Amino acid sequence: MNFREFLKEHIVYLDGGMGTLLQKEGIPPGEHPERWNISHPQVIQRIQREYFEAGSNVVNTCTFGANRLKFGAEEMEAIIRAAVENAVIARDTSEGEQEKYIALDIGPTGKMLKPYGDFDFEEAVETFAEMVRLGVKYGVDLITVETMNDSYETKAALLAVKENSDLPVIVTNAYGEDGKLMTGADPEAMVAMLEGMGADAIGCNCSFGPEQLKPVVKKLLECASVPVVVKPNAGLPKVVQGETVYDVEAADFAEALGDMVKAGVRAVGGCCGTTPKYIEALVRNIAGAKPASLTEKGITWLSSYTHSVKFGAEPLLIGERINPTGKKLLKASLLNGDFNQLLNEAISQQEEGAHILDINVGTPGIDEADVLREAVCRVQAIVDLPLQIDTANLKAMETALRRYNGKALINSVTGKKESMEGIFPLVKKYGGLVVCLTLDEDGIPETVEGRVAIAEKIIETAAKYGIDKKELVFDTLALTVSADQKSPAVTLSALEHIRKELGCHTSLGVSNVSFGLPYREAVNSTFFTMALERGLSAAIMNPGAKDMMKAYYGFKALRGMDENCESYVEKAKAWADEEAPSAVSAAGMCSGEGKGSASSMGVQGEHKPAVRKSGEEGESRLQRAIVKGLKEEASEITAELIKEAEPMGIVHRDIIPALDIVGKGFEEKTVFLPQLLMSAEAAKSAFEVIKAYMPAKSDGKGDKPKVVVATVHGDVHDIGKNIVKLLLENYGFDVTDLGKDVPPQVIVDKVVSEKIPIVGLSALMTTTLPAMEETIKLLKEGAPWCRIVVGGAVLTRSYAGEIGADRYAADAMETVRFAEEN
Repeated sequence: MNFREFLKEHIVYLDGGMGTLLQKEGIPPGEHPERWNISHPQVIQRIQREYFEAGSNVVNTCTFGANRLKFGAEEMEAIIRAAVENAVIARDTSEGEQEKYIALDIGPTGKMLKPYGDFDFEEAVETFAEMVRLGVKYGVDLITVETMNDSYETKAALLAVKENSDLPVIVTNAYGEDGKLMTGADPEAMVAMLEGMGADAIGCNCSFGPEQLKPVVKKLLECASVPVVVKPNAGLPKVVQGETVYDVEAADFAEALGDMVKAGVRAVGGCCGTTPKYIEALVRNIAGAKPASLTEKGITWLSSYTHSVKFGAEPLLIGERINPTGKKLLKASLLNGDFNQLLNEAISQQEEGAHILDINVGTPGIDEADVLREAVCRVQAIVDLPLQIDTANLKAMETALRRYNGKALINSVTGKKESMEGIFPLVKKYGGLVVCLTLDEDGIPETVEGRVAIAEKIIETAAKYGIDKKELVFDTLALTVSADQKSPAVTLSALEHIRKELGCHTSLGVSNVSFGLPYREAVNSTFFTMALERGLSAAIMNPGAKDMMKAYYGFKALRGMDENCESYVEKAKAWADEEAPSAVSAAGMCSGEGKGSASSMGVQGEHKPAVRKSGEEGESRLQRAIVKGLKEEASEITAELIKEAEPMGIVHRDIIPALDIVGKGFEEKTVFLPQLLMSAEAAKSAFEVIKAYMPAKSDGKGDKPKVVVATVHGDVHDIGKNIVKLLLENYGFDVTDLGKDVPPQVIVDKVVSEKIPIVGLSALMTTTLPAMEETIKLLKEGAPWCRIVVGGAVLTRSYAGEIGADRYAADAMETVRFAEEN
């Protein structure tokens, strides 16, 4: 039976861990498990055979890290060929009558993608694509993308699968203690993106045991319309008589996953620490259970790299100001390749309350595809809001969608045959919501019936591409009331019909209605309120337009969308502060006292910014640039300041406080890793300017101690270590990076020779835990003065203590705090 069909009708049993079993078989520290496909095929075959005989329907090939970053082309192909052959032999020689499938296993590369690292997105796609092509060549049944802790790398892997095969694909991510990926994505964001791109099943694996993954699984089940997959670890690691073991037994593991199956999970297996006994117990415990029915959740949503935004719960605001039309300064900066104004506009609109940002860079004289791609990447590096990609250029649209980290809003498609033929394939390939304009080859209908008919045609055509109507957001086109006073009524009636009768969400470019009229905000805000009452889901508008925002928050309060009117009261206080001394207090506003205030009658698009939220009271320009991750701006501001201020004064007055603001936000989970890294890069750019003005013998690091960082022997991942290094350097520490896969004695020799007081050790792979323990043991013996901090996905605080570390750091900022204490 085809795996896709099997997945629809059955509970699917996956396999368990491989690395921890090879460790028990004696694989040496530092040796790649993938090479055992060739050097020890019988061991691989026996483990896989035991999984099939335990009841697994799907067994992964031993190819988790079989990519070009670790192996040459010839060796990589030899490994994947042997890996598939081993799995086939295991399947064909195993007992058991269940359906059996072989999955090509693809894990993360261990590199951070740009802009947070040095690995280009297209390089990542091609790295995974090479694996996929070889898997297809040698005959796997499906592909598993697993243990991904970055949404962007997950997208690269899934895109590689889709572009190089038509095989089913299961995608699972490794979530942290906070229920998010390392780079910030929550389960809802991952479901939005992965479902949109066509993953056959979505879930979680590794990280923790079943109990700790329950909250993540609950969220996945609530929002996923495709099968949910769970592959937990056998609990958390601990040391017993010098051996690394896990704290969840097979029976308890099976019982916990049995409960998840009852709740709706469709595919179950194990990760680190699990063995064929765990799968056997799992199959035995769930035997006879019927899979829960899959339900179409019908969610209309988009996502950024951190979170999803759903249509329907409350009206959404789409910031319109990143558009060079009528904006000379923005147009000039784009022509000069300067993105500072665009980035500041993005930050400003987020601070003013936009939920989504429209990105339009269309202007004569630029390569729109290149500039739009760059704009999308740069905005996503510093702002975590979902984006609306706004262009009529199909090449630019695809380039931007390809690089977009999440599920985008696409602006737009029309009822024209050519438009639908160009846009719908992009929606299907990359995922996304698409704004649908109710116009076609005959123009914009003057009647409600005409606009609704176009909407129905778009829905019917989209279905032929496999695009459900939940992915369509209709814009019934606000026309200028000064030219046709009947047009607003037609627009609103068509909007209401589409929302209520066709069951689709709606959007409008609200400000179009007032062209040619004075005091446009009065017309815009009134029309906005009328549209909201008729069922408007989202408005493309200026979030800095005060009258519009008053209408919005007032509507939410009156419609019961603002509990206890809390948002309205908060905004009212800000409006009152801005309008003081003439304005009434927020309390007076709420009680009906006082009068409305006048606002500017300026040209549309110009506005007085709302109250800033960009940092602490009295935040300087340089602090703001660093907090917001504006690298070029931080460098330029520092160059200005250095003319009049002492170099170290700038460091202590501006740079360190800014890093502390971001660091505190990261520790409190209000700032995510990408934002932390971009702030660190901005601080680094400021430091580079300062270094040029420092005395020749000084490096600007002050009296802070030296630190050595390294990834332990056998582990080739260095994401965590590199992040720690960057932050430590920005806080003024002198850091020596010994790299990855570093033998214990090399670390000890460096520490002893230079009397290093602090060492940071990283490990991501379970198989390298013994090397971590050995390194700590040798450091304690040879350098008893040295303080050791450890971190990595396979470690826990208790385990770190058991192997002798002085501190376990759950994240990079905790390492910085540890270094500052010592």
